[in-house]
Amino acid sequence: MIRVIFWQGTGGTFTGFTVTGHAGYRPKGEDIVCAAVSALAQTAVLSLKEQLEEEPGVSIQEGVLDCRLPAGLSPAGQEKARVILKTIELGLKAIASDYRQYVAVEYKSRS
Repeated sequence: MIRVIFWQGTGGTFTGFTVTGHAGYRPKGEDIVCAAVSALAQTAVLSLKEQLEEEPGVSIQEGVLDCRLPAGLSPAGQEKARVILKTIELGLKAIASDYRQYVAVEYKSRS
């Protein structure tokens, strides 16, 4: 199962996201669920790198993508990050709704 965690700070603002696991919907190379989640997550990282004044912290390993927003973003940077992360949130929640056995989306506070 793929697990997506949206990390939240004070006031519920997103501070990043983590994607872990594999869907297991189909064999590797044929798994449309995994491909869809990966495409959204990677697009978010690329968009954040392009749009923010400082790059997010990104760690990618086998089965894990972790993206943390930089501290001290300007108000404009915070708004850009919010729009990007809300956009992928919508897409990931739609995938999770259609493929409940394979994708879960949750929200946690980052301590």
